[in-house]
Amino acid sequence: MGSRKTHMADRLKEARKSIAIAKLNDVPTSPRKMRLVADTVRGVEVNRALDLLHFSKKQPSIRLEKLLRSAIANWEAKNPDQSKELDNGNVYVKTIMVNEGRTIKRIRPCDHGRAGRIRKRSNHVTVILDVKPTASEEK
Repeated sequence: MGSRKTHMADRLKEARKSIAIAKLNDVPTSPRKMRLVADTVRGVEVNRALDLLHFSKKQPSIRLEKLLRSAIANWEAKNPDQSKELDNGNVYVKTIMVNEGRTIKRIRPCDHGRAGRIRKRSNHVTVILDVKPTASEEK
């Protein structure tokens, strides 16, 4: 492996150290409803995102708040020496993905001997936290 490739590999390893990931699978909420709440916290600083989710009236916000707290705990475990970054507001929600999970299909009787389909949808949520780059790091 050449020196340029090793340099790039080292930079990627350093970049991954500041990232924390948390996943939540098979949430019994439709992905459409979950995405409405997830869009409010995407790209927002972590403490502000917790406040937005805590005071939201939508039902999926409770599960997203727990997932965000898990991601924060993962970030703190991965970066024990950078706890001041969390207090300074430099940690933000880099990515939040809501993907469709399994769909449970049920049948409900309707009039005239017919049957109506009921689809109980679920989703998978992934949250990625990162540290905002400073002006000196961007150059």
